[in-house]
Formats: sequence, structure tokens, C-alpha cells
Amino acid sequence: MWRSLTKYYTVFQSARLEGIWAKKLGPAYSTTLQAQNCERIISGAVATSRFYEDNDHVQKGGADAGRFQEFRIGENISRKEKYNFLLKTLFELKDNKETVYGTLDAWVAWEQNFPVGSIRRALVALEKQHQWHRIIQVIKWMLSKGQGNTNGTYAQLIRALDMDHRAEEAHKFWVKKIGKDLHSVPWQLCSAMIAIYYRNNMLSDLVMLFKNLEAYDRKPTDKSIVQKVADAYEMLGRLDDKQRVLEKYNYLFTESSRRSWKSPSSKKDKKSPIPQKSN
Repeated sequence: MWRSLTKYYTVFQSARLEGIWAKKLGPAYSTTLQAQNCERIISGAVATSRFYEDNDHVQKGGADAGRFQEFRIGENISRKEKYNFLLKTLFELKDNKETVYGTLDAWVAWEQNFPVGSIRRALVALEKQHQWHRIIQVIKWMLSKGQGNTNGTYAQLIRALDMDHRAEEAHKFWVKKIGKDLHSVPWQLCSAMIAIYYRNNMLSDLVMLFKNLEAYDRKPTDKSIVQKVADAYEMLGRLDDKQRVLEKYNYLFTESSRRSWKSPSSKKDKKSPIPQKSN
């Protein structure tokens, strides 16, 4: 599937990035791209691109002199180098969807199989630097390729959307992609969405989500969830519903109190027997 993206590889998104690539890999890993292939891969994101040739690898002898044979750069670069270059590029690219998507399309053309592991590592690195907008772009690109459809990816996306002040978009994604199958959505993911609703004063959406979870006989696993729901009902003026929820899940609060007051069991010191002297 990914080989069909292009016969040749290019990852230049600007003259600046071309310089990084040339310095990193040198002419030994260069290749030639036809203009139409470059346009298809980068989708118009590049104003100008330079293409390099490697005379030691691409020229044929005899009757075929002057013609070029296919040469895949990815076969000559270690996985670590590919990942490091991807990460460096993602940090340095301008905030442009077409540029980011074009770079990722070109980078993934290196691989026979979609490199989910490398993409996930890059997302973790971006998250540590609070690059929320770039995380959203990368995840949306990955999902557009039919990859990464897991609860972990969804959780990372809605968190990034929330941190990027796009809670309404997080809600729409939840409704479209996750909320249709609430009987199997992990509570951790449900709790994350409830927290997003709570922080962004989307109280009607919060209580609706909790009500739908209850319809599937899903019981909350933590008192913080119940407290947010109770607070939401109170702010909406639905005091009867608040009281109902607190009474129904009162055991979560009492169990928590018992655990907090329970003292750890003391361990008796075991004295080693004193060896008796033999007469």
C-alpha cells in the first residue's frame, strides 16, 4: 500500500529542510524525483525542491547509460535515523496542515508496513513538549490512513484537543467515533471525557454521557467521577438528580474514607534465636 505512494523518496518541505537532509545523509543517499511525483507527495506544500543524484547507484552502464534505476533511500538508513529525522522535522515544520501531511506521507513511503510504533513514539515526545496542535495534526493524519484506531489514540487526541482549547471538537469526535459503543469504552476514557466537559462548563453533555453510561449498567469506578456529575446537576439546578447520584454511589465515598483511615498492619519483629553455646 505504502510503496504505491511514490517510487522515490523526498522529504524536503523547504530549502531549510533540504539543508538538514543533505547534511544528515550526504549525497550517498540522494535520489531523483520527477516533478509530478514530488507534486503528488508534497501536495503543493513546497515552492521549490532540489533533487540529488547518486552516480554510484543510479546510473546504468552499456546501452542503458544515462537512465536511472530505482533507488530506495529507506533501505540504506537505520530505523533510528529515520525516527530522529521525523521527530526533528515535526518540531521544525511550520504550522500548516498540508506541509505536515506531505512530510508524513513522504516519510512513511520509506516503509513497507505502516510504522505505527515510530509514530506513537513521536507523539509521546511531542506531548512532553506540549506540542498539542502538532499532535492533533499527526493523529488526524494517521487516522486518515486507517491506522491507530485504538482507545489509546482516541484518548491522546481528545486530550490534545482539550489542551489546544478545542473542547467542542473533542466532543464532536467523541460522539462520532467513541460514544456510539459505550458498553465497551474503558472507564478511563469515559472519565477523561467527563473531565473535559467539566473543565469547559459543558454540563449538559457531561450529565448526558453519564446517563448513557448508566443505561448500559456501567458503574463509575471512582468517587471523583460521581462528584463531577453531582456538581454538574447542582449547577444545572437539578438537585433531585444530584441527590439520587450521591445516594446511589455513596459506597464509593465510604470505601474511600475507610481506606484513608485504615492504618497499615504492624509487622511484628521476628527475633532470630540466640544460638546456644555447646558445652
